[in-house]
Amino acid sequence: MKRLFTFIICALFLQVVKANIKTEFAIEAEMVQQDTNVLLTVIQAPVYIYQNNIIKRRLDTIQKEVSLDYNGYVQAYIDNYVRRKDEMGRMIGLSKYYFPIYERAFQDAGIPDEIKYLSIVESALNPNAISRVGAAGPWQFMSETAKIYGLAMTDYVDDRRDPVRASIAAAEYLKDAYQQFGDWLLAIASYNCGKSNVEHALEKTGTHDYWSIRELLPPETRGYVPAFIAINYVMKYHKYHYIVPQTSDLAIITDTVMVNKFVSLSRIAQALGMTLKDICTLNPSYRQQLVNGTAAVPRKIVIPVVNQERQSILRDAIADLSAPIRTPKPIQYVAIPTPLQASSTLDPATGVAPVIHITKKGDTLANIAAKYNVKIGDLLQWNKTLGTNTTLPLLPGLPVNIGRR
Repeated sequence: MKRLFTFIICALFLQVVKANIKTEFAIEAEMVQQDTNVLLTVIQAPVYIYQNNIIKRRLDTIQKEVSLDYNGYVQAYIDNYVRRKDEMGRMIGLSKYYFPIYERAFQDAGIPDEIKYLSIVESALNPNAISRVGAAGPWQFMSETAKIYGLAMTDYVDDRRDPVRASIAAAEYLKDAYQQFGDWLLAIASYNCGKSNVEHALEKTGTHDYWSIRELLPPETRGYVPAFIAINYVMKYHKYHYIVPQTSDLAIITDTVMVNKFVSLSRIAQALGMTLKDICTLNPSYRQQLVNGTAAVPRKIVIPVVNQERQSILRDAIADLSAPIRTPKPIQYVAIPTPLQASSTLDPATGVAPVIHITKKGDTLANIAAKYNVKIGDLLQWNKTLGTNTTLPLLPGLPVNIGRR
């Protein structure tokens, strides 16, 4: 009887413990700023150090200047992100274009390189992202803060959407915040909720680290730093979670053109042989799809690297806005002759078949003659159907008689 009573008490105790554990580890998630498609989710997780030593070791391995602390909040965000495999794969693809821009701005300002991942939390690498409270661009600047850091906002342009200018401004803000707080996680927190909120929380607690003041910060900021740490982890270790990088349509190698007049992006796109959508993606700061260049203030246009002929067409299109845009000349190939049958025809004197070269892209009669160490005159004599222009590219797949060797 005594054993039965003890068993019942133990069973009841286990049920209570399970109920407490279930409550303790319950996670509520609510998407915020859904109109910007950002990757910040407010997650309320317990203050519990997860015993996932693998993830902690991985975070320790990639930690540089910014503390990448590991706890239940961070783990909750890691769990959230690794479930969103397609979205994270897209971020990795977009980062190939945007991260070199951020890295240059941060390096010039002395900002730790790993803070570039903060832009994923801010805007999901979308330069056209606009929050419900009016923050815009890849670094989600509010208009007043943008003005302080030199970003212009006019009827024609919004520098908050310019990846280069916005990154320089973000670097300056973070540099100022770090100089004020002396801690990168506090500087990052202030980027989300403002320096004054962080300052007041520090004064109330008398402490000097993010985790000590976390509960005194706005709800979104409570998840902001854990989300940043989690993004660092996922971007570095995505392959361990079967996240496949997706290819981005953005031109990775770009050039810039300065214009001193008003030019529509549609005209630029036409001259470059691009779609309007693609040229607007490279130039998101122009609000009316119009580059507002003047002699006093020339404006920059980002374009893909193109060949000399396209460059010439673009220059003409900008120089004379009233002229129709000329189209590039098509590549002229030698006409396809009747295929040679020489390979099956033996020399009656020697019984040897001729050597036949099958052309590849870029082949000309001149470089074929050089390759086989034969005279161009002889090559022209053996291949009369190919014409006499020795520098014109031949169509791939043509048989060329190299002579009876």
